[in-house]
Amino acid sequence: MSEQTDSNSSNNSNGDERGTGAGAQSATDGATRVMVVDDHPMWRDAVARDLTEAGFDVVATAGDGPQAVRRATATTPDVIVLDLNLPGMPGVQVCKELVGSLPGLRVLVLSASGEHADVLEAVKSGATGYLLKSASTAELTDAVRRTAVGDPVFTPGLAGLVLGEYRRLASEPAPAASDDPKVPQLTERETEVLRLVAKGLSYKQIAERLVISHRTVQNHVQNTLGKLQLHNRVELVRYAIERGLDDV
Repeated sequence: MSEQTDSNSSNNSNGDERGTGAGAQSATDGATRVMVVDDHPMWRDAVARDLTEAGFDVVATAGDGPQAVRRATATTPDVIVLDLNLPGMPGVQVCKELVGSLPGLRVLVLSASGEHADVLEAVKSGATGYLLKSASTAELTDAVRRTAVGDPVFTPGLAGLVLGEYRRLASEPAPAASDDPKVPQLTERETEVLRLVAKGLSYKQIAERLVISHRTVQNHVQNTLGKLQLHNRVELVRYAIERGLDDV
């Protein structure tokens, strides 16, 4: 990946679309489908090129918020590598809209900003991870792979900040859905997985701890989200901490 470039330095919003809909499935069938969103065309193209060379299927790119929403809806990527500073619609709003409308979508924020407020806002909007643009190409490709399977990925020093925010959120009143007496009960295994998620373990670590497959962990998490009517990992961890599962 090229040297860090400030994404604010360009107002160009003409993302170069690589494909639309089911017809966009490339010859790399089975590869993780990725979309790159950044308003700086040189940076956007460099990231897309690096990810393609690493074996990912870059199905689309976009240079502004509304374009990102349209193209993500059309191409249904597995992972969106998303900048926060976008013309037309902020990156956090793009994240919130797409995570809410595309089941299974993961968002990795790739930003020049390391401000705590930006990190927390991105996570609360549904981002799975947050990486600074100073990251190397190897760090980026590893982060995309881990994000694709649901592991939280953060630039060193930011993970503790996010966990602290989870705990702060747990001290606030819970959403009505979490207190609904009609919410289905979790199975013993789902509760066990939820407890480990709340302790900050990655899906891979949980799989190793419970001697089950990574896919099984993902399935348990998705089932739990559905049962509890929650939308993302932030809400899930909050739910678990509110019930003291992280201390068990």
